[in-house]
Amino acid sequence: MNPFWANRAVFVTGGTGLLGSWLVKRLHEAGAKVVCLVREPGLRRSGDASLPENTTIVRGGLEDRPLLERVLEENEIEVVFHIAAQAIVGAAKQDPVPTFETNIGGTWNMLEACRKSRNIASIVVASSDKAYGEQERLPYDEAMPLQGRGPYEASKSCADLLTQAYAFTYGLPVAITRCGNFYGGGDLNWNRVVPGTIRSIVRGERPVIRSDGKFIRDYFYIEDAAVAYMLLAERMVANSALRGMAFNFSNETQLNVLELVDIILKKMNSSLRPEVLNEASTEIRCQYLSAERARTLLQWRPQFTLDTGLDRTVAWYRTFLGANAVAAAAGRG
Repeated sequence: MNPFWANRAVFVTGGTGLLGSWLVKRLHEAGAKVVCLVREPGLRRSGDASLPENTTIVRGGLEDRPLLERVLEENEIEVVFHIAAQAIVGAAKQDPVPTFETNIGGTWNMLEACRKSRNIASIVVASSDKAYGEQERLPYDEAMPLQGRGPYEASKSCADLLTQAYAFTYGLPVAITRCGNFYGGGDLNWNRVVPGTIRSIVRGERPVIRSDGKFIRDYFYIEDAAVAYMLLAERMVANSALRGMAFNFSNETQLNVLELVDIILKKMNSSLRPEVLNEASTEIRCQYLSAERARTLLQWRPQFTLDTGLDRTVAWYRTFLGANAVAAAAGRG
């Protein structure tokens, strides 16, 4: 148990998602008392979406500010991780209003509830590398302007700026994370390249690449992300100068989609070749992050390389997909 987290009351929004489920697990291991906001109890967002038994579950949504205020006060919450968001770029493009309502409106409701709370020591708000929009200079650093253009990207830019406003106007103890593309066990969004590729290979099908395969991104392992979020929250309590600051988290290894898929194929000993659809449009072609600020100010380092992260991810999906295939076969019998 980490002395900082032992018996500390923590509120997590988005606790049944990919990052949230790993973060909640880590918080429990560290000894925290975890409260999670859950909108739809039966909705499975990650492969390990069941919350630990000693998690306090609050049913409701981010639009209910009075509920958020009550949760913070009644549970004497000291640390908040605001992770909940509509995170699918394609869904935001097709139907932008729910994305704006959740990502922007939900963030200001959470921040306002925190502003009125008497106990809050630190808040971490999840932004994204997509908040930067497209920049001419690479890698992206935290001094660059936020200029998201698409609905999802703009929603993250807005939420990010709102968070900064609450920090600088009201002295709210809040910091911002901007991470690359998460990958790791538990992601059930099969349209994403890592889980989609692994599932295709397990099924003996060719992996599908929506773009031309040349888009360059950061890929950030989910267990590293959970640790980074906790470290930032902990450091902020000790150092008030971190309030209002944004931090890029990245292992600073960039590769294009074809390269990533090829690595996964080799790890899984597959001779399949990807099917390249070349259908992606309006997406940023080259985007990756500098994590120098996190290294310098937080003394943060990733614990996993891309290689070790993918090894753990492939192993997780082999187990998950194998178990589900057996269960499906038993159901048919």
